Amino acid sequence: MQLFNPFDFNDPVAYAVPGFIVLILAEFFLYYRKHHLIDKQFYKDAAASLELGIGSTIIDLAMKAIAISYLLWFYQFRIFDNLGPATIQEFATWQWHREHAYVWLLVFFLQDFIFYWYHRWAHEVRILWAAHVNHHSSEYMHFSTALRQSWLELLVKDLFYIPLAILGFHPLMIITMHQLNLIYQFLPHTESVKRLPKWYEYIFNSPAHHRVHHSSEVRYLDKNYAGILIIWDRLFGTFKEEDKTAFPVYGITTNIHTFNLLKITFHEVQNIWKDVQQSPTIKDKLNYIFQSPGWSHNGKDQRAKTLQKNLK
Repeated sequence: MQLFNPFDFNDPVAYAVPGFIVLILAEFFLYYRKHHLIDKQFYKDAAASLELGIGSTIIDLAMKAIAISYLLWFYQFRIFDNLGPATIQEFATWQWHREHAYVWLLVFFLQDFIFYWYHRWAHEVRILWAAHVNHHSSEYMHFSTALRQSWLELLVKDLFYIPLAILGFHPLMIITMHQLNLIYQFLPHTESVKRLPKWYEYIFNSPAHHRVHHSSEVRYLDKNYAGILIIWDRLFGTFKEEDKTAFPVYGITTNIHTFNLLKITFHEVQNIWKDVQQSPTIKDKLNYIFQSPGWSHNGKDQRAKTLQKNLK
């Protein structure tokens, strides 16, 4: 295996940051123009999101280096040799990429497919939800909410791409596509764009689709997990259309009403710990960790699928 310094990875997200800043400022201007003020809650929420984004960027620098290292280790045992370059030098040539454009197309679909399932499990498995929930804790939907990234998720998210490295996709391609996917996901975090053309929204994630995903309303819970392609939600039964008469209500089912970064990050971890301590059996303890959020051994079932079944 060719030696490679993972810190040499040029993160596409870093180049997108100026664009993020421009869009956030433009949206704040539109909000101020519409409401003639920015309330303190709005400002504090945005500030908390930005601070979490800065923290996640710093953590991600280290985690991406680690991820590329272990993905490169798995890559040496790849099944197919024609899905990735043999050396870093070959990867750095335009010729290889021109001759293997189909590989990038495959990575695009497979990475987005894996992201869909990771994102879905992050809502349906409580220990993963404990890491993901802070992204949903904002009661607003604006571009800065997209930067409310989890610090804990970064510890495990890239592990889900190991199968792609074993298949034979080069780790740099996998991580690059993941970061491009992340850039795209910034865009649907807004109320400024109401709807996009029907053909586009049938195939791709959009602001209308993602507003549903961030809703705390029972009818919208655990829907629209898409990164870039909404087709996975349509295929696997998790798609929900936004009600055109009103924006969703954002947040989580029990909002935490805090802008403290540590509380935002670790509040669900604390909740799991309390539930595990109070549960009487090993089976119950494991269920509190691995069941869907809302499961209870002695109380009312508050899981999303149960609430939606009762709603019907």
